[in-house]
Amino acid sequence: MSKLTLSIDEQVISKAKYYARKSRRSLSEIVETYLDIITREEKPEQDEELDRITGIIQLEEDFDEKKEVRKILTNKHLK
Repeated sequence: MSKLTLSIDEQVISKAKYYARKSRRSLSEIVETYLDIITREEKPEQDEELDRITGIIQLEEDFDEKKEVRKILTNKHLK
């Protein structure tokens, strides 16, 4: 195990620390896992499928995902 010094925007660090606490993992563990994933020579099979469908749906620039999810859930639970 070795140490690594990084220069990262303070807001990003703050959000990352919050995410780490929420997921009950250390920030070091999260960074290590991410670096391990992106540096693997062999990509999982699902990446090929994801690559194939990425960009198929074009959403309007002002698309509000939270609003749409809320509508779907409201309709689902009121019917």
